[in-house]
Amino acid sequence: MQTASEILGEDGPLAKTIPGYITRTQQQDMADAVMTALADDAVLIAEAGTGTGKTFAYLVPAMMSGKKVIVSTGTKNLQDQLFYKDVPVVRDALNVPVRIAMLKGRANYLCPHRLELAEQEGRFHNRQQVSELQEIRKWGGRTRSGDIAELDSLSEDSMLWPRVTSTADNCLGQECGHINKCFLVQARKKAQEADVLVVNHHLLMADMALKDEGFGELLPGANAFILDEAHQLPEIASNFFGDSLSSYQLIELAQDAIAEDLKAGSAVQTLSRTAEELQKAVQDFRLAFGVEVRREGWKEVSELAEIKQGIADINTVLAKLENALVTVSDSSKGLESCHRRCQSLALKFTAMTTDIPEDHIHWFETYKRSVTINLTPLNVANTFKQQMQAQKSAWVFTSATLAVGGDFDHFSRRLGIEDAKAVCWDSPFDFKSQAMLYVPADMPEPNTEPYTRTIVDKAIPVIEACKGGVFMLFTSHRALKQAAELLEGRIDYPILIQGDSPRSRLLEQFRQKGNAVLLGTGSFWEGVDVRGEALSCVIIDKLPFASPGDPVMQARIENLRNNGGNPFMSFQVPDAVITLKQGVGRLIRDVNDYGVLMLCDPRLINKPYGKIFLNSLPKMFKSQELAMVQRFYHYHHKPENESDNHPKAETVE
Repeated sequence: MQTASEILGEDGPLAKTIPGYITRTQQQDMADAVMTALADDAVLIAEAGTGTGKTFAYLVPAMMSGKKVIVSTGTKNLQDQLFYKDVPVVRDALNVPVRIAMLKGRANYLCPHRLELAEQEGRFHNRQQVSELQEIRKWGGRTRSGDIAELDSLSEDSMLWPRVTSTADNCLGQECGHINKCFLVQARKKAQEADVLVVNHHLLMADMALKDEGFGELLPGANAFILDEAHQLPEIASNFFGDSLSSYQLIELAQDAIAEDLKAGSAVQTLSRTAEELQKAVQDFRLAFGVEVRREGWKEVSELAEIKQGIADINTVLAKLENALVTVSDSSKGLESCHRRCQSLALKFTAMTTDIPEDHIHWFETYKRSVTINLTPLNVANTFKQQMQAQKSAWVFTSATLAVGGDFDHFSRRLGIEDAKAVCWDSPFDFKSQAMLYVPADMPEPNTEPYTRTIVDKAIPVIEACKGGVFMLFTSHRALKQAAELLEGRIDYPILIQGDSPRSRLLEQFRQKGNAVLLGTGSFWEGVDVRGEALSCVIIDKLPFASPGDPVMQARIENLRNNGGNPFMSFQVPDAVITLKQGVGRLIRDVNDYGVLMLCDPRLINKPYGKIFLNSLPKMFKSQELAMVQRFYHYHHKPENESDNHPKAETVE
């Protein structure tokens, strides 16, 4: 029997079946390490640099292992890519009878009962929603999976999706009249039967949280877990091992009570009226937080008179709605479910707006039309460790960004991972010839007024030198907007700005134009793959420290300090290093790519901790001189038959 590395070698089945296949030593070594971990039920932490091919490095041993393996990744888009592209390629090349399946959270599947309710209720804000519902109905009649990602003609943020999909709150379960054609039930059945099951971290953490509370399992038991994009896990785990309540859940309860009452035709006239009262009380409660979008600690608002009044009003109306529902709960399974939900949400709302455990962070976040109240644990290490120990399975954590200066302590400590083998495989790309790091000289301090203006002034000659094809990544929306205004009319290349179009559309335009300058923040720092000359420069405005004013970050800093730790060096710096590595990873995506990484933050040079960031980046030439950047692009823009010396940049120390 061939080893995993032999299968991935130049004479292996993948090389014979995949056009343009390239053998990578790092990929082979990682595959052998994953195979050993699966065989020994061990724990492996594997950082694999860009271009390693980590997906094949874990899929090959997963399919060879003979075990039931759950593969979890960071986003639904990556999950789709794994299931529809990578997994079938590997299975076909290996020619093994491995059953594969994909499972998403319930909100990703069309619910026939909810679709029927939406049609009967008939409340639509405009003609577009009527048209969208007709489109969903047609698609619902032909789809086999019910996965709403199939219907790409509808925006993923369409207001109709929540009305035709279910939540844990409003699902009728085994009592639903449509149970025999439930897409979620069918997907879970396939998941139970699969040898390799592809999920996402949100579903995996939701399952762990449910099992921790003793309510049951969403995911089938497995012999091995492979967690890709594992750098996202600590924050996702914090969300799911905590608790939250959105004002939308209360609004949805009111809407469902009205719809189920209409369907059942009950004679209780006060039910719909009370449900409408709840909607108004929730809307007034949202307004009590002010019109602006906020993310702050609960203590900042808990003593305000309008907040206290809002809480009292919602509690009163929830009690009235519960009394109205109890009289009609025998009329239909839908109304019975609404009654249970009302009781549960009333208890939860009271718990979320009163005193909380000391080891949790109590905070809120407002959106344009809603507010969410959150309880986030200060530390999830013990909880996650208990889940790992309970599974008695192999665990593989992998990402391009897990280590800080070659050290995995920050990642493993946050998840309570012990006795793990930790290995770092560098990117097979030749960063010394493909890339250079430019840290512009004479930059002002990041917290000063002229900082963003100076970034734009120093970025323009770099944009001109590379002839467009630039990502400008910012740590705040405010800086992004300011930079967009300052760039207007000063460059001859198309400017694309995050927020003007959906992310997927912006990336499509960026690739098509080939010489655009895209300004982004947040979601553009990771999970974006643009190859070739369409992207040959990444400009990053600041070291991506999380805002110390963020309530969750603030509480963690205070907790570490109270326990005698140094939160800046033990938490804030490592966290920022991992985020920076994600942004840097956008630059070189292929063996033929080249480009300049422009890091504008002077703290890289003038602060002692700057070396931690520099030592965590791929080894490449570094310079503070614009002339070296221009020389780099001059070299790479030359026709292949023209010779020139590659620029030898000075190292930044």
